[in-house]
Amino acid sequence: MAAAETDREVPSALCSEFLNFSAKDTVAKWLQATDLPKEVYQHLAGYVPKIYCLGPNLNPTSEDLLAQLLLQAPLEWYLCGEDPLVGLAKLEKNNQPSQLCGHVFKVGEPTYSCRECAADPTCVLCMQCFLGSVHKEHRYRMTTSGGGGFCDCGDTEAWKKGPYCQKHEPNICDSSQEDPLANLSADMIARTYNIFSIMLKYAVDMLTWDKEDELPHGLEPPERGDTYYCMLFNDEVHTYEQVIYTLQKAVNCTQKEAVSFATTVDRDGRKSVRYGDFQFCEQAKSVIVRNTSRQSKPLRVQVMHSSVVAHQCFALKALTWFSHVIRYSDALRRILCQVGLQRGPEGDNSLVDTLMLCDSKMWKGARNVYHQLYMSSLLMDLKYKKLFAIQFAKHYERLQSDYVKDDHDREFSVTDLSVQMFTVPSLARMLITEENLMTTIIRTFVDHLRHRDLQGRFQFERYTAQQAFKFRRVQSLIGDLKYVLISRPTEWTNRLREKFLEGLEAFLELLKCMQGMDPVVRQVGQHIEMEPEWEAAFTLQMKLTHIISMIQEWCASDDRVLIEAYKKCLTVLTHCHSGFADGEQPITLSMCGHSVDTIRYCISQEKVSIHLPVSRLLAGLHVLLSKTEVAYRFPEQLPLSELSPPMLIEHPLRCLVLCAQVHAGMWRRNGFSLVNQIYYYHNVKCRVEMFDKDLMMLQVAASMMDPNHFLMIMLSRFELFHIFSSADCRKRYNRESANKDVVQQNSTLIEEVLHLIMMVVGERFVAGIGQVESCEELKREIIHQLCIRPMAHSELVKALPENENKETGMEKVIDSVASFKKPGVTGRGLYELRPECAKHFNLYFHHYSRADQSKAEEAQRKLKRQNGEDSALLPPSLPQLCPLFASLVNILQCDVLLGMLGAVLQWAMEPSGGHWSESMLQRVLHLIGMALLEEQQQLESTLDDNEVTFSFTLKISRPGEAPSTSPSILAVLETLQNAPHLEVHKDMIRWILKTVVSIKTMRERTAAAPPPERAGGWQEEMVRDKDKAERKRKAEMARLRREKIMAQMSEMQKHFINENKELFQQSLEELDASTSASLEHSPSSWDSVLVCVGPRRWRGGRGERRQVVTCILCQEEQEIRADGRAMVLAAFVQRSTVMSKNRKRPPHDPESYDPIFMHPDLSFGTHTGSCGHIMHSHCWQRYFEAVQAKEQRRQQRLRVHTSYDVENGEFLCPLCECLSNTVIPLLPLTKTSCSNGEQPGLVQWLNTTSQQIKALHSAHRKAKPTSVAVAGQSEGVEAPPPPEGFRPDHTPINPYSSSIKEMLTTFGTATYKVGLKVHPNEQDPRVPIMCWTSCAYTIQSVERLLVDEQKPLFGSLPCRQDDCLSSLARFGSACWTVSSLATVQSHFIRLLAALLPDPQVENSRCILDVDMFHLLVSLVLSYPAVHCQDSSGLSTDIAELHLLHLVTVAHLVQILLTSIPVELTMEQESGGVEHEEESVCLLYNTLRSHIGSCVYEVSSGWHLWRAVKAGILPFLRGAALFFHHLHGVPTPPELNAPGASEWEVLCAYLSLPSNLLQLFYSYQEVLEPLLQGWCSHPSMRQCLQSPETLISFPRESNKLIELPEDYSALINQASSFTCPKSGGDKSRAPTLCLVCGALLCSQSYCCQTELEGEDVGACTAHTFACGAGVGIFLRVRESQVLFLAGKTKGCFYAPPYLDDYGETDQGLRRGNPLHLCRERYRKIQKLWRQHSITEEIGHAQEANQTLVGIDWQHL
Repeated sequence: MAAAETDREVPSALCSEFLNFSAKDTVAKWLQATDLPKEVYQHLAGYVPKIYCLGPNLNPTSEDLLAQLLLQAPLEWYLCGEDPLVGLAKLEKNNQPSQLCGHVFKVGEPTYSCRECAADPTCVLCMQCFLGSVHKEHRYRMTTSGGGGFCDCGDTEAWKKGPYCQKHEPNICDSSQEDPLANLSADMIARTYNIFSIMLKYAVDMLTWDKEDELPHGLEPPERGDTYYCMLFNDEVHTYEQVIYTLQKAVNCTQKEAVSFATTVDRDGRKSVRYGDFQFCEQAKSVIVRNTSRQSKPLRVQVMHSSVVAHQCFALKALTWFSHVIRYSDALRRILCQVGLQRGPEGDNSLVDTLMLCDSKMWKGARNVYHQLYMSSLLMDLKYKKLFAIQFAKHYERLQSDYVKDDHDREFSVTDLSVQMFTVPSLARMLITEENLMTTIIRTFVDHLRHRDLQGRFQFERYTAQQAFKFRRVQSLIGDLKYVLISRPTEWTNRLREKFLEGLEAFLELLKCMQGMDPVVRQVGQHIEMEPEWEAAFTLQMKLTHIISMIQEWCASDDRVLIEAYKKCLTVLTHCHSGFADGEQPITLSMCGHSVDTIRYCISQEKVSIHLPVSRLLAGLHVLLSKTEVAYRFPEQLPLSELSPPMLIEHPLRCLVLCAQVHAGMWRRNGFSLVNQIYYYHNVKCRVEMFDKDLMMLQVAASMMDPNHFLMIMLSRFELFHIFSSADCRKRYNRESANKDVVQQNSTLIEEVLHLIMMVVGERFVAGIGQVESCEELKREIIHQLCIRPMAHSELVKALPENENKETGMEKVIDSVASFKKPGVTGRGLYELRPECAKHFNLYFHHYSRADQSKAEEAQRKLKRQNGEDSALLPPSLPQLCPLFASLVNILQCDVLLGMLGAVLQWAMEPSGGHWSESMLQRVLHLIGMALLEEQQQLESTLDDNEVTFSFTLKISRPGEAPSTSPSILAVLETLQNAPHLEVHKDMIRWILKTVVSIKTMRERTAAAPPPERAGGWQEEMVRDKDKAERKRKAEMARLRREKIMAQMSEMQKHFINENKELFQQSLEELDASTSASLEHSPSSWDSVLVCVGPRRWRGGRGERRQVVTCILCQEEQEIRADGRAMVLAAFVQRSTVMSKNRKRPPHDPESYDPIFMHPDLSFGTHTGSCGHIMHSHCWQRYFEAVQAKEQRRQQRLRVHTSYDVENGEFLCPLCECLSNTVIPLLPLTKTSCSNGEQPGLVQWLNTTSQQIKALHSAHRKAKPTSVAVAGQSEGVEAPPPPEGFRPDHTPINPYSSSIKEMLTTFGTATYKVGLKVHPNEQDPRVPIMCWTSCAYTIQSVERLLVDEQKPLFGSLPCRQDDCLSSLARFGSACWTVSSLATVQSHFIRLLAALLPDPQVENSRCILDVDMFHLLVSLVLSYPAVHCQDSSGLSTDIAELHLLHLVTVAHLVQILLTSIPVELTMEQESGGVEHEEESVCLLYNTLRSHIGSCVYEVSSGWHLWRAVKAGILPFLRGAALFFHHLHGVPTPPELNAPGASEWEVLCAYLSLPSNLLQLFYSYQEVLEPLLQGWCSHPSMRQCLQSPETLISFPRESNKLIELPEDYSALINQASSFTCPKSGGDKSRAPTLCLVCGALLCSQSYCCQTELEGEDVGACTAHTFACGAGVGIFLRVRESQVLFLAGKTKGCFYAPPYLDDYGETDQGLRRGNPLHLCRERYRKIQKLWRQHSITEEIGHAQEANQTLVGIDWQHL
């Protein structure tokens, strides 16, 4: 209590002092002072502790007010020298506004970057600038900010064009070069300088102050109390839960308080958790430390004196004040920058440096504030940005080391500012040349990775968690290096060359540590025990990929740099090679008359590493030499003659062999780590600097070697040399009966080696190897991706390598190779390959995986068959090689290769040889085809035969030399073309032979004098004609075969249909209008029109069709009879607010709520749906018991949720797995005798009924115990006698069998339980009412749905809904048989009392508060309980008709009172129904006379009648649906088609006059007094006078909210949304309710509320208020739709926003602009209106088990 009292006293003591305080006088004193700093400090020492930190809870509002008055006001007065309001306004007026926008992004705010104009991806615009810029017409990318960056509008270096938006466009007359200080007086500059330097020093001192109990000199408080804070600091090691638990123990707070403490600590970085004397706080500290030090380092806690905390609070305030003040004028900003960067007297650190270097010691809140200040001051002033960048670079190493040791995220570290400076090209160049930044970054990085093996390579294997954490943090350095290199220099200075090459040397040192790291050795015998660590090395490789590429681009932009870089790289590589000498013995290989000296290295036994960055960099540089033509211009400066090609290929070749052996299954025992490494080696993320470069290195070396030598070394590394080298290999290999595995492995290896040769010769699409443009490489990638199948834009982007700007460049070329096909309501847009590009397809494309290759082959062969072409997949024609690589083609005609090809073809001659495979042969044929095309191209491009060096055709025509005289390759091919076992390859072989012929012809032609053109063409012609005829014959045969098969199939189909007739008679509707049933029983003359209600209603004659159904569980047939076994439909009952017109209504108390009348606003309803599958009731019970038992067992085994909740009675339909929670019994039509007697009119019927009701009243009274005897009536007065034939004491017989009764109870109880959210109780009197309202609500929602979908009233519902409605209506009319009769009768009496005044019913409703359709359904369904005691021959039909008439009149009155438009906007149409208009005017005026002033005058009868017709139509449609399903009357054909004649047909079907007012005027004498009674109801006026709750008819269908066209508008709206609970804090996951438009703070502790004893998140809580437990949300930051149902069910659904490529972007990863797709939004709306959300969730959870494990209730 003491604390609270002092709290109360303090202000009063201070108040007088505060009131007398004058900032002006204080400043006058300051201006006189000799020692200004001392004066200011004294002022602060006195006032700060009196304002801040006076109690346990900081009170920001009053603190800020007082600080403004007592502390900031004097500073501003001093600064301006006059009243700050005047002074600051003057400054602002004179200030030139900056061209830089500098808007700092909030978390989650949308940022835009232009893909065409941005210098790099970090250049972004805020929404305002973007909308006013040229870029919104370009291809832009939209993302959400993580907070902290700023808008680059106005920065000319950030944009290639359009740097300014309209707002920041510089004035032409603007002389921005002048110094901003010129506008200030010298006196003001001096004052500003003084006060800024004092206050900045004060703030820096306080924020970097590390003593807990004393203050800096000059700030000691005048009196010092014993008040301390126990201050808890944030760290990223402990979880929320640990902190909450610890705090509850340490400071005895509640869970809620602990949560709020933890949230604040996480947000601000520190929070005081206890206030009091030193002892009290120290004790809390020790508990916290003790509790959190078990697993990790303890939470950081300090006990700090309140005055220290107070000064720190004000120091932060002072920094915010600086940010605020410098906005008024650039001059003030300049001065602040000068003060901050000024060195101390001894050249020690400036204030800015001091803050930076203490960054990791500060708490989150302090860091954020000073980072913001740096951004708004130093980084907004170009001159000081440069100076600050230099300081930043000087301290770079120290700052990064601090960051690595710290545990806060990068966004809270000062190192995060690097992106603001390093990405500015001019600054980055300056820092490289002057501060040697590139080298510094690389050296710092290497220093942090200290684990090396003996050779000095990185070693990541035994990594502790601590080191892994550090490794993750060190990677941010690579990001900085990327920023520095992101824009290539256009002109080089000598200094830049020198520093860049120095940086490159450091980089090569780094790569050298990676060369050969993580080597693997093949496991033989047993499987590897521990999977080795491989991810760290690949992470490093992936991070460096772009940097390696960028360094190559830098090198390529300057000849001298390129030459030097090449030499340096070669030196390092040579040095690396000298270190690897184990396992290599020299050896000489000879084959086909050639021999080569090499070493022996067995990859399947020795170490081999996949990491070879140095070799790969050299390969890249070598290709650049060719691309930039340096190799031809300065050959003398390059060490090309010193290169040793075998050394160059050694390691890349080992790597490729490793891949081949893994494919061949030789490394299976090395586990998954190796499989993953191989996968990434080829993966699009890494391959550019891994696999691609290895291939290039092979091409580099092969172009400088004898091709025979190259191939022999390759065979030796592939361990296949022995197979091909024996003189007689073609035969001998076959007879080697080796181990089957080895044979299989060798086959695969031979395939791989052939594939590799194809790639070395054929991959010429890189500029520098082949004579191509860079876009052609990309085109080829896209063509080959689309050859597999048509792909979506995002799939293509994923399949293409990104450059450092995250661009693939695909948009430039895609349209030339593909056409785009738009998506429908589901699916995505697809690109399809243009047919003319198919000729570029290469089956052996080097980036295909095995799976891709087989898919592509299948797709392309299919395409060729469809187009009626040869199915041979020919090699495509290739571009010319560059001069440096020209000798590569010789591989195709060298002896070793010819020997290999011949051998494989020879093996293929023997089908049973078993040592060759089809794919081996296919590759050989492909290679031969490549060689022939090469020769053809050379012949075509050169004129003189002597110049053609390529003579493949001659070599393959030569037979082998003695001693082994083997046939020539050509001869073997000719033999093979007729081999039966090679049918598949026939087309290809034929094409090869044809091409050989045409090449020979070309050669002869060039040799002889050139004869007339096409001399040798006739051979081709003949061959071609033969081909054509052959193909035509084949096609004809295929066609006949197809026709025969189709005939057989249709025969089988007919047979099947005949055998299984009952499967095809799906609809259960016994009497469908379309069946002949309605025609057989020809209606008699008075019945010629179909009527569904009243004595004239249609009856299906006597020969009524039996209804027979089949149980889905036991497949038995069963007729539906009242006394038979019960048949049930699986059903799902749910609460619903889909049609609600009042979402504000508070939910009712389930125990006491009386649901008998539904309010017309339909605020809560109960909807029943069904999947339409039928079971025996006993089969269903057995099934459900099995589900329950299984659930109990499962609970004991494992605690995962299922998609259904068995405890709530839920189960999945056994057939379609649709979520259900009860079953509806199927009932037969009630047989009603057609009474021929005279039926009473309305007057007579009303009299009879009111007599019956009186009789029931007295019977019910007698039944009650005497204690409740009616007080008013003395025993003598007898009740009136009941009308004739009515026996209130008669108990009717129950017509239903016991199983049906049981099911009636089951469904009734389920509806009651779900609808009211109560425990089941079958005796409760509200059970029947809930069933009737569910029936009415379901019919109303179906009727609305049909209107919204513009479908006809009948004939368009699926049969499952038809069955459901019939069962519901018939169930309703039967449910009285299982409730107490008196209960149902009293319900009927109360319902009728709403229309007919009944003195014995208290507080009847006003008719404006009753939904008439619900009333009609309940009256009709409860009437049988009264009728069953009536034996006077009165039929229920007449009662139904009269009830319908009564309710219709009441509804007419309702509409006239509530729904007449005030302004008569519509023009009256001529010609019409005068009679109706007259009568409606009459009725309206009668109403006015009863009610008076509440109803205004309307003169036009036409408008009245129009409003009445529109208002009552939904009621009539609903009634027609209801009576149709209740009585099974066929529907008039006019209602099966949407048409205009609906009104008359409907009225006739319901046996109503089409002028409804006749109902009133024919029985005016009875209805007039009723009308008076309704109008004089006490709450009538009150209803009419509160228009906000008045419902007008027809009720509009509810829609989901309107969404904006452009998604960024939503993001923007969400970014300004703050969490409603934690003051002003940004919400992490803002979520939009699509039903009512509320924004919620989802997925966070702050907004959890308690619901039925459980903590639930904001969305779940909202669903119960807004959607009766069902919710549809849009998660704005994730761009995904969330469906929730109850607390445990939910799923994500595709959002209705698509990008230009017809794809959704869940998670906003791609950043393409998104636009609303109306069709998809309508689809979501339809799901909601159909009440299918829960069903959709059920299907999603069944399909995807991971959805079940999510805690949906916390969202």
